[in-house]
Amino acid sequence: MIKLYDSVNCPYGQKVRIALAEKGLSYDLILVDIAAGETRRPEFLRLNPYGRVPVLIDEDAVIYDSTIINEYLDDEYPSPPLLPKVELSAKRAVARMFEDLADTSFTPQVDQLIAEMGKPENERDANRVQRLRQAAERVLDYLNRQLHGRDFLADEFSVADISFIPRLLVLESLDIDIGANRPNVEAWAKRVFERPSVRALRDNVAQESTQAQSS
Repeated sequence: MIKLYDSVNCPYGQKVRIALAEKGLSYDLILVDIAAGETRRPEFLRLNPYGRVPVLIDEDAVIYDSTIINEYLDDEYPSPPLLPKVELSAKRAVARMFEDLADTSFTPQVDQLIAEMGKPENERDANRVQRLRQAAERVLDYLNRQLHGRDFLADEFSVADISFIPRLLVLESLDIDIGANRPNVEAWAKRVFERPSVRALRDNVAQESTQAQSS
């Protein structure tokens, strides 16, 4: 049985959860409490010396980093594929580049915005909020151009789309309108949000967040 070490609301763990669901793979979810220091404990550091989630265990394989995990899943469980075929090397590169864009220039900025907006209003840095919102909006504008004539970022649903989904899901709560003057992004977001894997993720994350708040 596959095991996935993850934490509540971790966008990188959510990438892996979507991939697992798309492939119809069952797994045991082990939630790690980062605030309680569980990622710094010796038993967790033996799984990932960087002390971060997600970590996936599949029999003897112990893999960390969401990008590497999802590529492993695509190699080990190739149907349905989440990367273009090997012979389509240019499209595979496109999918990987979009994933890198999400991981380095979208998700971290949205996470910083979440943290800033989570402060009491009188403690927020308004200029920082504006800069972070603008950074996210610039990426959405870029995606709108890239999605012209396409259903998905690399033509077929892939890790490129998966990587953006976790933080696309929270933009409305941050007063960012995904579809504002971005018809291609609006149609794409609707398309990916309707996938069973994403609907299940939303339900599970909402349930986990409620449980975490009540514990």
